[in-house]
Order: sequence, then structure tokens, then C-alpha cells
Amino acid sequence: MKSPSQSSTGARPFFLLLAGLFFGLGACSDDPTNPDTDDPDDDVVPTKVSLAAELVVSGIPNPVFLTSPAGDDRLFVIEREGRIRVVKDDALLAVPFLDLSDIVSTGNERGLLSMAFHPGYASNGHFYVNFTDEDGDTRVVRYTVSAAADVAAPSSGTLILQVDQPFANHNGGHILFGPDGMLYIAMGDGGGANDPDDEGQNTGSLLGALLRIDVDGGSPYAIPATNPFVGDATGRPEIWAWGLRNPWRISFDTPSGMLYVADVGQNRWEEVNAVPTSEAGLNYGWSVMEGPECFGTETCDKTGLVLPVLSYRIGTEGCAVIGGHVYRGSAIPGIVGHYFYSDFCTGWLRSFRLSGGAAVDKKEWPVGDLGRIVSMGVDSDGELYLLSQSGSGSVYRLVNDPD
Repeated sequence: MKSPSQSSTGARPFFLLLAGLFFGLGACSDDPTNPDTDDPDDDVVPTKVSLAAELVVSGIPNPVFLTSPAGDDRLFVIEREGRIRVVKDDALLAVPFLDLSDIVSTGNERGLLSMAFHPGYASNGHFYVNFTDEDGDTRVVRYTVSAAADVAAPSSGTLILQVDQPFANHNGGHILFGPDGMLYIAMGDGGGANDPDDEGQNTGSLLGALLRIDVDGGSPYAIPATNPFVGDATGRPEIWAWGLRNPWRISFDTPSGMLYVADVGQNRWEEVNAVPTSEAGLNYGWSVMEGPECFGTETCDKTGLVLPVLSYRIGTEGCAVIGGHVYRGSAIPGIVGHYFYSDFCTGWLRSFRLSGGAAVDKKEWPVGDLGRIVSMGVDSDGELYLLSQSGSGSVYRLVNDPD
């Protein structure tokens, strides 16, 4: 990602704290309502909801990711420096689940950036991590839990995929398993301002693309037969979609069959995309476009490009979108079906509901000053969490506000 001062002539660290930055927030619509549409979530959206952010734990340096295995009440929180921490019963365990700090580089936007539990984790103990190695290149590695449930086996690492990174930013870094059981890997364009190597539109490269691989079908992986470039020499067979700049958090919403992709912009627009999960071979537009506009030119050919369902201006409303999740928990029925997202510089919390391919019921939620929101996550029950740089690194849970 990029920090607030990035210009079109250079790249800057995403995690640099900048003093004295104040952006005005854009106007938002009223509280979620219950419009008469065919949206499956309409019946569970009341006219009034109040939310609060409840502090779960603090003292986690540079938290960048949170997840949980299916059916597990623990939270796994990633520190960018290379450690995975376990939160059990809202308490931070002293011993890390896994410590990779000796092999992870953290300069600029590098680091340990995400993890994904195998759908069969309860039986096979496998999980995957995405980090930048000592050379700054992306590595996706599989590890296995040890006999002790709260500690992984550090010697179990098996390299699944390595991608060379030409610059120190725009690593993407998100991995997750889709509803189809495939592993998805979100790759940024490799860094540098203005996509200098045109990686976003280069389907012969794994940069600037969303990859999809089958980690159970081969060693170290197999190519799913339905990937768009299978048998087509014009693109890498691992690619599922392309045209991405720096996707900072993607998420699947299984009930609606949609994939949400938040992509960090250059100088003008931040964007959120929502597409059918099963739709292959999509081009998200970078660097032909940035958000809803042509990039670097007044006109461009938008034919076949995915346009964002939501975008907002850099500078007036924020600097770097933080993608989130569609809420599917049970604790707050009034927001079921709403996609939540934030911004690194301004720290607001916003949501919308997707209806007929459009973002509706847009709202900004007054949950207080949480500092710089870095990432969002969900637990095994579908409850939503916010990760902030406040309090030496804090985890907040989204809850109903009784007031």
C-alpha cells in the first residue's frame, strides 16, 4: 500500500506514521434501510442500528491480519515483523504461534502479511503464510501445527510459490481459501509509482493479479482446469484475474456468491470492487484506469474492464482503502449483508450493501477514534474485528452499542 504523501514520482512506506494529517470526511447516507428489492439480505436489515468498537487486546506491534480456523474460538493475529500471535478468551498468549522474524524482511511495505488455514485444518493441521523474504520477494509457504495446539512446527515449512518483487512496495500479500477450496493469492503490481513495468496489464507476469491454485491437487500445487489461461499461452495459468494495483484485503461472501476486492489507488481514487465468485478472467483495469477514471489520460478504452462498485477521493476522504468483509455474524443482525471497510489515514468505518450490482445503504459509523486502521478480519463465528496501530497495536471487536 502507500502512505499519505505518495506522489506520482515515487513510492513511500505504507506503515510510516505521519503527523498533522487531517482529512475531511465525505457525506454519507442515512442509516441502513429495508428497500423493496430482491436482495436476499433485505429482510434482516432494520431501519436503525448503533455500533461500537470494543477493545479486545492491545500491545501487538504492527498488527496486519486477523483470522480463525473454522470452528475455532481463538483469534490468530499477524504482526508484520513476522510473528503470529494467538488470542484466547480475549487474552494474548505470551508464546507466538509461529515466529518467522528471522526470515522476513520488513522495510517499506514488506513483512508477514497474511495467513490462511486449510479448509481441512482440523484434521491435517496445515496453514499457509504470505511474506516477503530477506531478498524482498513474495513467498507463500505451508506450515503445520505441532502437537501443542497453540504452537506451530517451525521446521514444517514447505515453499508453495515464490514471486520476485522489483520494488519494496505494492506486495498485495493476502491469501485465502475460496468456497471452491482453491487458494487465492492477491498480488500487487510490484511497486513503483505509475506501474512503471506495466505489470497490471501483463498477463505473462504474476504481479498485479489475483492467482488461484490447487494446493491439494499437486506438489507444490496444481492449476485448476477452470483458470482462464489454461491452454492459452498469452497468460500465466495461475492467474484468475488481473489489472490490480495493490489489493489490500479481499474477501469472499459465500451466501451472496460475491468476491470483494479493495484496491489501493495512486493519487486520485480508492476503490472497492464486487464481482461474482465464479467469474474468471476479469480485468480490474489498472493501469488503464484508476478507480472510475482513466489513468494518466482523458480518454481510454474501458471495454471489458471491471468498474468499482464504490470509490472515494484520495486527499479529501482518505489515502489508502482498507478492505473488509460482509458481516455474517449473529451478534448484530441489523448489519447482516453489509460490507465494511475503512481507510488507513482517516480511520473512519463505513459500510454499504450490494443490491443489483450497486452499492446502496452507504453509511459511516461513529465508533470513536480508533487510530490508524490497518486491516480487518472475522472470527469463526463471522464477527468482525478492526486492527489498529493505536495502543502499540490493538484489536477491536465490532459490537452492538447499547446506547
